Amino acid sequence: MARLSREDRQIALGRLQAGQSQSAIARHFHVSQRTISRLWVRFQATGSVADLPRAGRPRATTAAHDRFIRLRHLRNRFLSASSSVQALPGPHRLSDQTVRKRLHEAGLRARRPHRGAVLTRRHRQNRVQWGNQHLRWTVRNHWRHVWFSDESYFLLQRHDGRRRVYRRVNERYAPNCVDEEPVHGGGGVMVWGAINTAGRSTLVHVQGRITAQRYWRKFCAHTPFLFWLTRMPYSSRTTLARTQHDSPPSSSPTTMSRCFPGHPCRQT
Repeated sequence: MARLSREDRQIALGRLQAGQSQSAIARHFHVSQRTISRLWVRFQATGSVADLPRAGRPRATTAAHDRFIRLRHLRNRFLSASSSVQALPGPHRLSDQTVRKRLHEAGLRARRPHRGAVLTRRHRQNRVQWGNQHLRWTVRNHWRHVWFSDESYFLLQRHDGRRRVYRRVNERYAPNCVDEEPVHGGGGVMVWGAINTAGRSTLVHVQGRITAQRYWRKFCAHTPFLFWLTRMPYSSRTTLARTQHDSPPSSSPTTMSRCFPGHPCRQT
């Protein structure tokens, strides 16, 4: 709650005694009408505008300050507490710790952000569409026939992880709480692998560019999917065997069809 100085209280009291409305006085001093109402009740009870004795230190922020701090950090989750101290309007003497306390009261605490790939609007729409299309799939009837394969680049040097994000509980994956960074950056090592509900392939170290020919020789030959697929009846291949991967040219449907002769492949 906003606090009036002793001089402002006396001025407000004089205006009340002169017949001015509480709402008009509250607008003049930029406080709530309740503040003026309580001032008037206290004066009638004690005959003074001085504060009554109470324990503890007066609150350093007003309701407007608290609202400003909360909204500022909700709009940009990666702002620091010190930046809010500098951006706070009007005269004040706040510390970084005071801002953190107000954020804690609003349910916002500094946490390590989830690191995710840079996603465009189209990427997000495609992910939601794919999820909706496979919403009713079960492990027994569908997922056990699917192999997931992908290449991944592991950086030798990463961020130190000291950056924090102010967020609420269960907001780890909220778009405005994710610290986006490029997938590939700095030195590192690339590996390829495939997984299924029944097992996994060996981990393959990738060196150099990935061409369609290398994709077949180096990757497809390492996955149990090849052993499983080539021994299936031809009539069952089109209905039971699927691979799920990203869509670089080296692993396009045309390339995958060459890897598995007699098995038509399509993009999903």
